[in-house]
Amino acid sequence: MPTDADLALRILLAALLGAVIGLERELTGQSAGLRTHITIALGAALFAIASAYSFTEFIRPREDTNYQVDVTRIASNIVTGVGFLGGGAIIKHGASVSGLTTAASIWVTAAVGLAVGLGSFFPAAATTVVLVFVLTALRRPRRWLHRRAVSKQTVSIEVTQEANAGDIVNALFALEGVSVKSVSVNDAMPDRKTIRAEVKGNELQARLAQLAEREDVTDVDVG
Repeated sequence: MPTDADLALRILLAALLGAVIGLERELTGQSAGLRTHITIALGAALFAIASAYSFTEFIRPREDTNYQVDVTRIASNIVTGVGFLGGGAIIKHGASVSGLTTAASIWVTAAVGLAVGLGSFFPAAATTVVLVFVLTALRRPRRWLHRRAVSKQTVSIEVTQEANAGDIVNALFALEGVSVKSVSVNDAMPDRKTIRAEVKGNELQARLAQLAEREDVTDVDVG
């Protein structure tokens, strides 16, 4: 049986490895990022510890009893059941997904409850401390990583020939959450002008929809 220090080290290592995977996902702008992967790794580690080391009192030689008890089935059913429960916390809004970290934290909470019920108090407490730290202390680093991960995109805005391109460019610069890197205007076409801009930002389609609503704008395309 590993010592409490060994079990705590396993939990911390699981969090570290989950962070490595989550960091890559975070930098590529995926909806399940750093905190979600750390949370899931923590839950999986605690489920494994509880299953491997919390049922030793039920181990008896087969010839000592006619009853065969597979207590590990309880843990496996909890893992499956809570997975469906956590799925209810995930909400999809168009192309964006929210609630993934909440769903993962529900899963870990189930692991903590299972471990406490089986008498694995120290692993449950260690997991709780690490999880709370992850969910609180990593909020600012996560926002910083997300801002750094957003790549530049090209926006093409088609406007009428009579439109004032300067007004539309000013409206583009005024959009909240959109950083404009460069702008060019092409008015060679007889019936329209094209404004091209290099921009950075989150949920660009939704933010640029404000420009598409203008009467002098005929089309907005993000490529």
